Amino acid sequence: MHGPSWVGWLLVLLCAGAGAYCLSSVRRGTAAQRREARGEALMGLGMAAMAVPATTVAQPLWTPWAFAAVFGAAGLWALLRGHPHHAVGAAAMVYMSLAMVSVPGGGPGGGHATHTETMARMGSTGPGGLPVFTVLLLAYYAVYVVVAGVRLAPAAAPGTADGAAQAPARASWPEVVGACRVAMGIGMFAMLLTL
Repeated sequence: MHGPSWVGWLLVLLCAGAGAYCLSSVRRGTAAQRREARGEALMGLGMAAMAVPATTVAQPLWTPWAFAAVFGAAGLWALLRGHPHHAVGAAAMVYMSLAMVSVPGGGPGGGHATHTETMARMGSTGPGGLPVFTVLLLAYYAVYVVVAGVRLAPAAAPGTADGAAQAPARASWPEVVGACRVAMGIGMFAMLLTL
């Protein structure tokens, strides 16, 4: 992955903030909501760790393999628990981890000196991994962010057709978690674009 290091740091802040909020929410809500918050926290914090620019912080050579193992296990767990969105997110993280393995200095904000060699090894000719898989993941996250964002938009309350302004209600826990998901979806889209 390549790009300016400030983009990587913006992704780190976005994903770490969303992951930290979800982690702080693990003790609230029902058992299902707590499990969901743990999954979102893992995804957000993992995305933040992967987004750290390789040009700024030297990472050990085993780091991409560790990401692939952790997110591979998380994806399998998500599939077994019936959470397809978390499974797709984990698969995307494994995919990006494996792309990092073959690119020294790879990762969001990393270098691209051996990009041609990497693509030859992965059997593709385009930038960043397997182009078809990258496009499918980009399409998934684009649709996901739009649909999830529309769901978060407040609907007009009945009887307010005259345009009378109402005081905004305080956001509920599921709405804030939904906003975190949208933020992480945007982050995942941006990370895939930098492959």
